[in-house]
Amino acid sequence: MEAWPDDFLCPITLEVMTDPVILPSGHTFERRSIQQWLDGGHLTCPVTNLPLPPCPPLIPNHALRRLIAAVSPSAAAVPVPTEGGAHARQEAVPVRSASPVPALLRLAKSGAAGRREVLESGNAAVLLRHAEAGDEAAARALLHLSLDGDDTRVGLVADGAVDALSAAVSRGGAAAASAATALTSLATVDVNKCTIGAHQSAIPALAGLLRRGGPRERREAATALFELCKLPENRRRAVREGAAPALADFAADGSARAVEVLGLLARCREGRQELCRIPGVVSVLTGVAKSGNARAIEQALLVLNWICSESNELALEAIKLQAFDLCEALVNDDNCKIAKNAVELVRTLEKA
Repeated sequence: MEAWPDDFLCPITLEVMTDPVILPSGHTFERRSIQQWLDGGHLTCPVTNLPLPPCPPLIPNHALRRLIAAVSPSAAAVPVPTEGGAHARQEAVPVRSASPVPALLRLAKSGAAGRREVLESGNAAVLLRHAEAGDEAAARALLHLSLDGDDTRVGLVADGAVDALSAAVSRGGAAAASAATALTSLATVDVNKCTIGAHQSAIPALAGLLRRGGPRERREAATALFELCKLPENRRRAVREGAAPALADFAADGSARAVEVLGLLARCREGRQELCRIPGVVSVLTGVAKSGNARAIEQALLVLNWICSESNELALEAIKLQAFDLCEALVNDDNCKIAKNAVELVRTLEKA
């Protein structure tokens, strides 16, 4: 007999469930088994041993039942009406062990109703467990769930999403980029910015992905840091975890997003001091200011102004790299922010 996924088994009988229901404790059981448990006078959850309310409701876990059917329609025992109106149980046919994640991903991608079904059935916990183990499809499913709104984003963080996604980012591989994207989505809520930033592994994992990942992984890590570093406290945390040199390297490779994150880090004194210590940072920023897109040029000029204000040595280096000529070409730019930043950089360089 082949093994079923643990998520498909009733915790009481250890048999595949045909009519799964959810207790108020959040755990799922075969209806007949948990009803017998309650009828026997037990007032606690069999898994957690925590007290249950009087006459606890048994909520059908439609999503899990659908998952079992998705693995093998013949194995998901379908209740068949009997003459008395009751339902007879068909025998479950054992099949090869399969992960419930692909079916959950399809459900999460199907739209708002599918996302709610996953969330209300308690199967977000299944996705968190698989994502933590490096399952890329689980990380993508969590990203889709986060699109359900701010309340869902806060709820996922409360349920341990930061632990799971940070672990996936740290593992690298296919799941890392999707996990970083999911962290970006969660961080769009201000309270989550604080929670994610304060997590012992989140920013270190993203900084590590910036250093070691491929192009997509680095891009998603930079985007997550950009969202997180909108909160001032997280800028200092990112600096302490060594994100600035990795961002400068990524900016040198042509990433406009990396330049934007450097612009946020430069808003704090620790960030400016760290940027001043990065070899070649002036050359990187002047290169971006010459050939980047509008947003990258704006931020590169801003960061150059800040670090040249901090260090006369860097200001002289910028002058050697023809920063005056660069600014002269930009002071009349149609983009008023670029023009303003170019004028301010000229004023700083004139003091060197």
